Amino acid sequence: MKNLLKNQKWNSLLYGVLAALVALVWVYPFVIVVVNSLKTKRGIFSNPLWFTHDFTVDNFVTAYQALDFTHSFVNSLLITVGSVVLITAVSAAAAYALTRHQVKMSSFVYYLCAATMLVPFQSIMIPLVSMFGSMNFLNRTALILMNTGLSVSLSVILYYGAFQGVPKSMDEAAKLDGASSFRVFADVVLPAVNPMTGTVIILNAMKLWNDYLLPSLVVNKNGMYTIPLKMYMFFGETNSEWQLALAGLVLSMIPIIILFLLLQKQVMSSVTEGAIK
Repeated sequence: MKNLLKNQKWNSLLYGVLAALVALVWVYPFVIVVVNSLKTKRGIFSNPLWFTHDFTVDNFVTAYQALDFTHSFVNSLLITVGSVVLITAVSAAAAYALTRHQVKMSSFVYYLCAATMLVPFQSIMIPLVSMFGSMNFLNRTALILMNTGLSVSLSVILYYGAFQGVPKSMDEAAKLDGASSFRVFADVVLPAVNPMTGTVIILNAMKLWNDYLLPSLVVNKNGMYTIPLKMYMFFGETNSEWQLALAGLVLSMIPIIILFLLLQKQVMSSVTEGAIK
């Protein structure tokens, strides 16, 4: 018995050390970004992997002004929030219809969603942008619609699996109480998969907040620049302002970190439920 407890103790210690090492590997790049954002350009190149004596917060002030951060932040926020809301609403409704109102085409639509994820975005971006451009429809609204069409497939598949785990008896009980199909969906089934909703929001928000390629084709004009587009100004043909770019990167990460902290319980709950299943 003592040997068993001793082995369990050593196993727990070993797992703890391994977990700490893995956490260090994941956190270290973020620490390097933050540390280098506080250095001068010379300090970054003299010792990029650790602290130096030339710390300064002027990088953040300069980066904030150069990025026109308030305006760029609002543009990024409008596009990201609009896209995420639309993606979540459309994918949740589509997945609910596929799981609760199955017809002969349900399986085909599901596999079609999976198949569209295999199509490289680069193969359709020029025709897509050309089509919207021919209608003089290259603005934030167009970008939100494009983001929705390009991101909804994965979200449908995620919601599809989550809705299958919700007993249909809940729907039937709600309908016996006089609830309409929409009320069943909005008030009974959708709240039951809140962890998956948190996961869908986080995944899409992270991708869209950091997206550069599509916004560079659609809203690359004065007054519509997002943060990633403005960040590109720090990199010229002959000179790169790494200290300002890293400071801007830290500023741009703060909203996503806050969002993750707010939704981390839902995300972890979704991961745990998936592991149990």
